[in-house]
Amino acid sequence: MKEKDLMKKYGLKEEDKKKLLEEIKYYFEVERDEKLGIIASEKILDFFLVTMGDYVYNRALDNTKEWYVKRMENIESDFYALYKY
Repeated sequence: MKEKDLMKKYGLKEEDKKKLLEEIKYYFEVERDEKLGIIASEKILDFFLVTMGDYVYNRALDNTKEWYVKRMENIESDFYALYKY
């Protein structure tokens, strides 16, 4: 998949991409004592988006759904608490 398609697929903006590339370069420099250029950093970012992007995105949706269900349960109990007996 093309880089622009990946960015669009996950709703990443240009500033998001820049931040991610800086984080990748920083990690490799600090943790592995390797200096990466922009092309290598972009390839690593693309690799992770292609291999893990859908999994992470879907897991985030699952977490959001769990949060939403709990919130709706609270709202429902709050609603019934308004009844006067």
